[in-house]
Amino acid sequence: MAPDHTPAPPLVFTPRPSAPPPPSTVGVMGWLRANLFSSVPNTILTFLGAYILYVFLEAIISWALINAVWDAPNRRACLDAVGRSGACWPGVIAWLPNLIYGLYPKDQVWRIDLGALILVLWALPLFLPRVKSKVAIGLTAVLVYPFLVSYLFLGGEKGWVWMVLVAGSLATFFWVWLTAISEMRTGLGFIPLLVRTLAGPDPVPERARLVRQLAWAALFVTALVIVSRWQLVAVPTRLWGGLFLTMVISGIGITFSLPAGVMLALGRRSSMPLIRGFCVAFIELFRSVPLITILFMFNTMLPLFLPVGVEVDRLLRAIVAVCLFAAAYMAEIVRGGLQAIPKGQYEAAAAMGLGYWQSTTLIILPQALRIMIPAIVGNFIGLFKDTTLVSIIGLFDMLSMARAVGEDTRWLGLFIEPFFFITMIYFVFCFAMSQYSMNLERRLGGGQRR
Repeated sequence: MAPDHTPAPPLVFTPRPSAPPPPSTVGVMGWLRANLFSSVPNTILTFLGAYILYVFLEAIISWALINAVWDAPNRRACLDAVGRSGACWPGVIAWLPNLIYGLYPKDQVWRIDLGALILVLWALPLFLPRVKSKVAIGLTAVLVYPFLVSYLFLGGEKGWVWMVLVAGSLATFFWVWLTAISEMRTGLGFIPLLVRTLAGPDPVPERARLVRQLAWAALFVTALVIVSRWQLVAVPTRLWGGLFLTMVISGIGITFSLPAGVMLALGRRSSMPLIRGFCVAFIELFRSVPLITILFMFNTMLPLFLPVGVEVDRLLRAIVAVCLFAAAYMAEIVRGGLQAIPKGQYEAAAAMGLGYWQSTTLIILPQALRIMIPAIVGNFIGLFKDTTLVSIIGLFDMLSMARAVGEDTRWLGLFIEPFFFITMIYFVFCFAMSQYSMNLERRLGGGQRR
């Protein structure tokens, strides 16, 4: 029998599959071992922290929920029932409308609710994925929405100027939703769709412009007819208060401070001496004085310099003071972000032939604002909490209304519960802003690249 000379198959090295990690290093157990029980000191600190947290939460829950009184005619009845071992919530419940709306007439608070609803509806298209005109809608929400709600909140007689502004704001609100619906259904905005329908797919420019003008005129006339029929009861600003007043002051301050801060920061870096000097003087003046001093100046000193018979609303003075103070701090945050941009970005923009405003708005500011998100949101949160200082000049913000609960004869001395309640409200708003900031950072990727 002849020997078999068939070559043997080549020996190919096949690595063995990797062994799975030990069960104690993955999942919840792995995280606990790595972060809480990695060493003896770490374990001791973990148990100590858990004990402190347990004692704190047990005391809070027992006082606020378990031992609390939920139904009583006055504070004396609460003290007779549980003493000071439990919260007396009936006083907070009885004052809840005042904590939210201040002294605003109770039969008119629907106007505040309607203003909040309009804001939500105005901003809702920003979160719809198929809407393309988000930048324009966002700008209108910031710049145009205040005219509409100003009449809703204030009411009274409206002159022609105010009527035109309110009608323009209402027409813009109509445009926002017509555009959102049109873009979600057809991919075209409302005005372009109207031009394409009435003037054809390739219209003459003059005819397209005429259709756009007629469309805006129709929206404005419709809004003007609606606004002309409105007649709301006047509610003076001295009756505004509670959470409503806090939202008005902080909302206007936040809305104004960012664009004003950007302009001041650009002005401080300007090569024009006059503009740079003005911006530096403004920033240093308002940064060097406490907010409470500025509020006092605008509340007590400003009327002394006004002509006889000219009186500026006290709330308006407080809002202007808050806006100027916030703009000065925001300017320095923006300047820090601008200085963090490498010089090569400026040179690259110049090499592309971009002018100052083009390179600033298209190249520099988008990068700088992405870097500044944590600082900007931190400033917004601080401004939201600083609005409590307006209570010192006599405005009934949420802090003043909480203090007023304990001065009511039925709830005399009830201070802890109202302050605990508004603390929770401040926490919810500030925590929501913080979480939105972190979500925005993750989406833009600024935190990962730096």
